[in-house]
Amino acid sequence: MSGPILQVALDLTELKRAVQIGKEAVSGGADWIEAGTPLIKSEGMNAVRTLKAEFPGHTIVADMKIADTGALEVEMAAKAGADVVCILASSDDSVIEEAVRAGHLYGVKILADLLNTADPIKRSEEVEKIGVDIIAAHIGIDQQMKGMNAVDLLKEISGRVSVQIGVAGGLDYETAAEAAANGADILLIGSSITKSADVSAATRKIKDAIKDQNIKKASKKSQDEEIKEIFMSVSAPNITDAMHRKGAMSGLISICGDVKMAGKALTVSTIAGDWAKPVEAIDVANEGDVLVIDNQRAKHVAPWGELATHSCLNRGIAGVVIDGAVRDADDIKKIGLPVFATAICPNAGEPKGFGEIGADISCCGQQVKTGDWIVGDESGVVVIPKKRAYEIARRALEVRKNEVRIREEIKRGGTLSSVAELLKWEKK
Repeated sequence: MSGPILQVALDLTELKRAVQIGKEAVSGGADWIEAGTPLIKSEGMNAVRTLKAEFPGHTIVADMKIADTGALEVEMAAKAGADVVCILASSDDSVIEEAVRAGHLYGVKILADLLNTADPIKRSEEVEKIGVDIIAAHIGIDQQMKGMNAVDLLKEISGRVSVQIGVAGGLDYETAAEAAANGADILLIGSSITKSADVSAATRKIKDAIKDQNIKKASKKSQDEEIKEIFMSVSAPNITDAMHRKGAMSGLISICGDVKMAGKALTVSTIAGDWAKPVEAIDVANEGDVLVIDNQRAKHVAPWGELATHSCLNRGIAGVVIDGAVRDADDIKKIGLPVFATAICPNAGEPKGFGEIGADISCCGQQVKTGDWIVGDESGVVVIPKKRAYEIARRALEVRKNEVRIREEIKRGGTLSSVAELLKWEKK
C-alpha cells in the first residue's frame, strides 16, 4: 500500500448502521475499518466479529481504549477478529506490557492512544520502548470542541519515534492532507466520513487529499469569524441539542418569517414601550451585533418599529430580539432584517429614557449578557454564553452532521424510529 493508510472510525452505537456505512467507506477507498469505542460498548465483541466477517480483506481495528487487564482485553479482541487493538498510552506500564505480550501471542498489533496524556513526547518514547506497534496522536471530541488540534500534537511527536504514527481527532480532507504532509502513517477519520450523506464520495475526497497533500488551506479566520460562520450554517434546534436542551428563548415569533441571524448581543432594558434606549443602542452597537431588548413582555405598547429597523440596516446590525411588542410589522417584513418579538401592537410608547444599555438582563426566560452569542431562525432564538460559544458552535456542527446522515438513511426508505433503533434504547 502506497501513501498513508486511511482508517475509518465507525463511532456509532447501532451495528447495522455501522456495517452499511463501512461498506460505503470501503467502496470509496477506506483501507482499515475501526470498531469505534461507542460501537464496542454498545455491541461488545460482536461488533468486531461482524466487521471481520463483512470486511475479511481489510484490517479491523478494535478501539478498546484499554486501561486495565491488558492481556485479557487484547485476547478478547484478537479472538473476535481484530488485527489492531487500541490501548490508552496513559495506562500503567504493566498494563501496556501485558497488552504487548498478548499482541505477540495472538498476532495483533497494539496501538497506544495518546488521548489525555500529560507529556505526549515523553510518553511516546516510553511506550515505544515497551513495544507498541503504533502510536496515535489523538485529540478527543470534547477537546476538539474547545479548539485543540490533532495535527499540532502530531508535529510534537513526529521524528521522536520510529513506529507508525496515526492521527485522530476531527480530521477533514484539509487537515488530513496536512497530517499526511507532516509524516502521519495512518489517518483515523470518523464523522467527516461517517456522517456524510454520501460516505463513498467523502471517503474518496479524503483519499485523494492525502495522496495529493497539496490542498490549499483556507485563510485563517479569527475565532469570532469562525463562530459566526458555523452558527450561520446550523439551526437553532441544532444548537439547543448541543447545549442539552438549554438556551432557548420562549414566546418569540419571527416577524419576517424565514430569516437567519447570528451575532453578539448588545443588551437593552426599558419599560412600557419607552423607545429611547432601544433606539440609542443602534448607535452604540457594533456591526454584526444583535440588539436584545427587555421590554418586560409588555404587549400593549411597542418600543420598536419600522424606522428603528431601517436604522439597524444602515448600521449593519444583524438582528433584533424584543421581549415585548413591535409595530409596523408589514414594513419590517419588507425590510427583511431579522426581528423577533413576543407580540405585535400598533401602539408606540414615549422616548422617556428609562432603562440601560449593556446591563445584564432577563429576556424571554433567558439571562443575557452583552457579548453572549444570539442565534435566531424561524424555529426560534437561542442564547449561547460567550465563554462557551466556540465549543457550542463546534458541537452544533456535529449535531447537524449527524442529522444529515440520518436524513439520508430515511430518504433511502427507513424511518426515524428504525434508524435510531428507539426500542433498543428506550430506558428500561
